[in-house]
Amino acid sequence: MSSAFYIVLMALFILGCQGQYPTTPPPTPRHPPRPPFPALKGHLLPRRPPNNPGPLSNRNLVIFIAQELKRNITSDPKNYTGSWVGNNYCLYKGFYCDTVPDKNITGLAGIDFNGARFRGNLNFYRFVRFLPDIAIFHANSNNFSGLIRPNINKLRYFYEIDLSNNGFQGGFPASIIGAIQLTFVDVRFNTYNGRVPPRVFDIQTDVLFINNNKFTQRIPSAFGNTTARYITLANNNFIGSIPQSIGQTWKTLTEVLFLNNRLTGCLPYEIGFLQRATVFDAGLNILTGPIPQSFACLKNLQLLSLAHNQFYGRIPDSLCRLPKAYNFTLSYNYFNSIGPYCRRLVRIRKLDVRRNCIPGFPGQRPASECTGFYSIPRSCPRAGSYNVITCPNPAASLSRSQVAALQDMAPAPAPVTYKALVEPPR
Repeated sequence: MSSAFYIVLMALFILGCQGQYPTTPPPTPRHPPRPPFPALKGHLLPRRPPNNPGPLSNRNLVIFIAQELKRNITSDPKNYTGSWVGNNYCLYKGFYCDTVPDKNITGLAGIDFNGARFRGNLNFYRFVRFLPDIAIFHANSNNFSGLIRPNINKLRYFYEIDLSNNGFQGGFPASIIGAIQLTFVDVRFNTYNGRVPPRVFDIQTDVLFINNNKFTQRIPSAFGNTTARYITLANNNFIGSIPQSIGQTWKTLTEVLFLNNRLTGCLPYEIGFLQRATVFDAGLNILTGPIPQSFACLKNLQLLSLAHNQFYGRIPDSLCRLPKAYNFTLSYNYFNSIGPYCRRLVRIRKLDVRRNCIPGFPGQRPASECTGFYSIPRSCPRAGSYNVITCPNPAASLSRSQVAALQDMAPAPAPVTYKALVEPPR
């Protein structure tokens, strides 16, 4: 077979694949509008100082539940409750006041018990349901527990909840799903287990941290419905593949951590639609297959980890042309070939390919291990999708000097999601 004929066949194959697999971003799901805030009563008054708040919204109710919580706290190492005296709850440590829009008087807008390290019989729902004006509840690293009941969605201003590193158990707190106005959801470092309900990804949140629990089963295909910019699913027991619907998140998804689960299967080419993504980490799983050519379209990608999986084949040189590449980790796989752009990234220590099967590179797997791996036939479903390019101007169109200049100027990333993997002391 002549080389010219072979080139024509390959071109026809790639064109056929691109006809079969869409190369434009899929439509993003339509979400119902957020519920409107209660109407203002005249001109909104500015925030008043805590020591002179004026009339207080729900004064008796807030003081009652604060004193009940105080009685139930058996250990208060930072002496929060020592200040919970008197009739001005704006002076209570951990309580934050602001003007309540629909009342135009001062009320309790936020609770911040982060790191308080309370001990005792602390029922979150019992406490929060008596705080009708609350917008923010942060209580990581305490000992809150109990069920979160559906009436939580009646808290009309409630938009941030952080219950990480507490004592919550059982299935995912489904009642959070009803509070569709939440923009920050953090339930990491608890012992929630079982499946994650698909409707979790319908919450119109910007942040979804559910890492370091005991969630199992597959990641729902409804993952594509999420509006979140930052998602951590790490350190659970998810199985199955990364949903193809991930491509639907292309307008918002910026950082996503799938690491340290039990995910299997091949990477969907739809990942290439994530034009805003700066961090993608699927390390420490059982994923396999080649890296899709669509990764060349991740123009903002700074941090990539596919380490400790079973990926194989050639590392696409187009991946190593990405202009913001800063730290790409492909170690502990079975890649067997590498191109000149990737060699440059290895040389400047922005690409880690240790413990693969690349001839002539130091620190690779033993030849016998590589031979054994490649002696078993392997394939991925939708094989043609791995040659699909999902953008009109992939990084491969940049010249070598342009790539080098852009990568040399790439700033050090400041990821948000990796901080969520650090367990605070309790």
